Amino acid sequence: MATDAKIICNNIWKVFGPNADKVLREMDRSLSRAEIQEQTGHVVGVKDVSFSVAEGETFVVMGLSGSGKSTLVRCLSRLIDPTDGQVLVDGQDITSASHSELKQLRRNKMAMVFQHFGLFPHRKVIDNVAYGLEVRGEGRKQRYEKAMNIIELVGLDGWAEHYPRELSGGMQQRVGLARAMAVEPEILLFDEPFSALDPLIRREMQDELLSLQSRLKKTMVFITHDFLEAIKMGDNIMIMRDGAVSQMGTPEEIVANPADKYVADFTEDVPRYKVLSAGKVMRAVDKKPLMDNVPSVSVSAKIEGLIDSVADTDTPLAVVDEQGMVCGEIDRAIVMKSMKGSF
Repeated sequence: MATDAKIICNNIWKVFGPNADKVLREMDRSLSRAEIQEQTGHVVGVKDVSFSVAEGETFVVMGLSGSGKSTLVRCLSRLIDPTDGQVLVDGQDITSASHSELKQLRRNKMAMVFQHFGLFPHRKVIDNVAYGLEVRGEGRKQRYEKAMNIIELVGLDGWAEHYPRELSGGMQQRVGLARAMAVEPEILLFDEPFSALDPLIRREMQDELLSLQSRLKKTMVFITHDFLEAIKMGDNIMIMRDGAVSQMGTPEEIVANPADKYVADFTEDVPRYKVLSAGKVMRAVDKKPLMDNVPSVSVSAKIEGLIDSVADTDTPLAVVDEQGMVCGEIDRAIVMKSMKGSF
């Protein structure tokens, strides 16, 4: 695990049942979730999960219902106590943090956005957004100024004096996002925040969050059961099944090389040209300097963005690496092949 990561999880286990600690100490940890439940009557929610999240990264955890993803994200903030393992935030082990230390973490460094908004129906939008600042003890004038700035940032200008019931689902989720952001957290945790929204509103909220993230560079852990949402939102993705990790990597790595059938089923309907880069599908050549006036693209350029460039020509594009050296070429045939899902 990277030592300079914002969040590090080491071998997290969460076992549900009356004797969870004893069961975890004595059981064969190589057994499956179903076998452990059959033998002990206890349920493994999270099974030996380790990962790290860099500062400013959006890390997506995905899987089907019951895969353990929501239990895991609650372990990160100690809303649920892990049965075993370590959660480090900026090097501090929060699994051993005191109640007062956890309170400070949640008030100042970490905030969570839930699927069902969790707004106070009797409070106006501005009071919902300012709630965390109120809990922190900030004065009315100061917290309202901050809340108004965040309300404008998330596109709710003019709605500050309305109640949640007067807002659409997408607008209510914007309030939830604004409330989390108002305390200026370094870390944002999202538990399927858009899954209750209509598809068009969901895409709009995804785009809005990506736009905000491009400016604010928060460290985000984003939970979803939707693989298309995962590859759109995530710098890195961890796919869970039965509480354990099935595969972890960039969207491109997972789509190009699924680890097993479970992961492959998620990737089956993904338009691969939206995920794959020129470097992944190029025809490799011996490295050489780029000649003047030769059209080129970066190894990281997505195939989707190259379609127009190769559509009407048989001349290949040079593919250049991070040092500006030509390392491959890509042409219309390669792009067409990638669009048919042959890679």
